[in-house]
Amino acid sequence: MLAFILLLCCGLLVTFVAGGNNETDRLALLEFKAKIADDPLQVMSSWNDSIHFCQWRGVTCGRRHQRVTVLNLPSSKLVGSISPHIGNLSFLRQITLQNNSLHNEIPLEIGYLHRLQVLRLNHNSISGKIPSNLSSCANLKTLLVTYNLLTGEIPATLGTLSKLQSFFIINNKMIGGIPPSFENLSSLDAFVASDNNLGGIIPPFFGQLTKLTLFSVPGNRFSGTIPPSISNLSSLILFDIADNQIQGHLPSYIDITLQNMEIFIIANNQFTGSIPIAIFNASNLEIFQLDLNELSGKVHSLEKLNRISSFSISSNNFGNGGENDLSFLCSLTNSTFLTDLEISFNNFGGELPKCVGNFSTTLIYLTLDNNKIYGKIPIEIGNMINLERLNMWNNKLSGNIPSEIGQLQKLKVLELHENYFFGNIPSSLGNLTVLLNLYLLDNNLEGNIPLSLSKCKELFSLILANKSQWFNISTSHWSLILTNFS
Repeated sequence: MLAFILLLCCGLLVTFVAGGNNETDRLALLEFKAKIADDPLQVMSSWNDSIHFCQWRGVTCGRRHQRVTVLNLPSSKLVGSISPHIGNLSFLRQITLQNNSLHNEIPLEIGYLHRLQVLRLNHNSISGKIPSNLSSCANLKTLLVTYNLLTGEIPATLGTLSKLQSFFIINNKMIGGIPPSFENLSSLDAFVASDNNLGGIIPPFFGQLTKLTLFSVPGNRFSGTIPPSISNLSSLILFDIADNQIQGHLPSYIDITLQNMEIFIIANNQFTGSIPIAIFNASNLEIFQLDLNELSGKVHSLEKLNRISSFSISSNNFGNGGENDLSFLCSLTNSTFLTDLEISFNNFGGELPKCVGNFSTTLIYLTLDNNKIYGKIPIEIGNMINLERLNMWNNKLSGNIPSEIGQLQKLKVLELHENYFFGNIPSSLGNLTVLLNLYLLDNNLEGNIPLSLSKCKELFSLILANKSQWFNISTSHWSLILTNFS
């Protein structure tokens, strides 16, 4: 005889069947459908008695027992909530309901699904807490609840899920720290908890989780330092702790950690000291972002970072204002994937080397502003044909603005203000027909505003001079330029 369990859930008396049968599954699916208030794509239109429930869209059954093993309705624009009767689908192994408009809480009854391996509820509007009794889903491998409205702490009971591999809670409202019980998750390969309100320290036990490949907790309130044990993780591909309150020096013993590292992001924290030499040997690095810290010292050769696409160290204290500060730039000329190079708001001095003209044509963003760079802009700058943003403002650059900048026909932002440029504004700037912002104020420029600027039809912000600077502006020139702003 089947055992019946009666639970009072959300004010309703709900009957759950231990074991169940085919009819149990059919009724549970109909209860699930009943909680869907809107199905604009009619994905559940087949959910009726005209065909067997194993043939209903989004439902997969096992061949032997004809019991539901998969409930798969992602990106279906479903509006409603998840029925607690889902707990009667006792053979269920996968629930994939991501990218819908489901609300209310995750039913506690999901904790009765002992065969469950995958739970994907991301990109919905689910609120409440993560049920602590999910620990009863002993076979759970993937828990993905990102982009919801979940609150409360990460349940410590989840530390008993020895088979858990992927834990994703991005963009919720979770609080508290990482439970100590998570040190038992020996199968964990991804811990991704960005954009919550989590705090405390990064627990040292993560260094024992040797299968970990993704560790990402940006946009939280973590403090303390990077635990030394992280150096044990040779499998790490992604390490992202940006936008926290973590401090101290970068560990000098991270050689092993960097062997397979592809993404290393520690931006917007409170790190001090220099960049460890080991980082400059991390040949698999693709994204390297250290901006908005208090790091200092010399930037060494980057020649081994031949896969780098984003190198950002802005808003630190690198360089000493000396003539060799920018020598590392030439070591990037073999980086054929480079799209983003940002070194602004530092203490770099010296001249901009001609080798910048040998940067990969993949380069899109180049920001060198707010340093102590002097001398002329090399004419080789015209080789960066895919450049969209060029920021060099607030330096000590001088000479003429190279006409070769007019070859950068994809340029959208050109900021050269607060330098010592002199001479005329190059008429070649009129070739920058997709230009949005042009800032040239606080220089020593003179002469006419080029009529060719009237070809810059997308120009939104044009600032050429301050009150102490004057240009010869004819009425016809000015009216042609102003038509772009009307």
